[in-house]
Amino acid sequence: MAEHRYAFAVDTVRCVGCHTCTVACKQENNVPDGVLWNRVVTEGANSLDASVGEYPNVTKSYLTVACQHCENPACTKVCPVGATYKDPETGAVCQDYDKCIGCRMCVAACPYTGVRSFNWDEPAYSIPHAVGDTSVATHLKHTVEKCTMCSHRLKDGKRPFCVDACPTYARFWGDLDDPESEVSKLLATREYKQLLPEEGTKPSVYYLV
Repeated sequence: MAEHRYAFAVDTVRCVGCHTCTVACKQENNVPDGVLWNRVVTEGANSLDASVGEYPNVTKSYLTVACQHCENPACTKVCPVGATYKDPETGAVCQDYDKCIGCRMCVAACPYTGVRSFNWDEPAYSIPHAVGDTSVATHLKHTVEKCTMCSHRLKDGKRPFCVDACPTYARFWGDLDDPESEVSKLLATREYKQLLPEEGTKPSVYYLV
């Protein structure tokens, strides 16, 4: 069992769909062009920032979607080389690029569409130098990558960067095993939902409603 059970809580009432978490994640982790670890989608819509319904009866509700850092992840069970694994200290689902053989079995097994990306070619960047934290692992060709829960920041006692960057304070993070953590308190007092609970993966991302 992990030392901690870190989890995210996202307040869907406060979220305004500004995509700041997407950009912050991309910058902090030096994510390559054409790859997003964290996306903001509109529930029920077929495109970004689209409304649902017909004028004048339209609604718009945002969900930020990334790796769900499941307690019972499907991806770790199918990886033949142990490249995707649960961090024993944080409970985060991590990816070891050096071990990854590019078989993409983790992508196929994950029920959360689009949270993992595969680098078919050498990662490309529109900015000619690395951005973000210098301790972020180098992105490699023919490997799978995804949200790491900013594991490099956790080692320094910091929160994931998307949490600090959110301008509407809609993102929260903390230890589920600590009843005094902000996430534990929110889940004890607010209604919430999770993505695809019927899959039995027990995601560690909770959407406050």
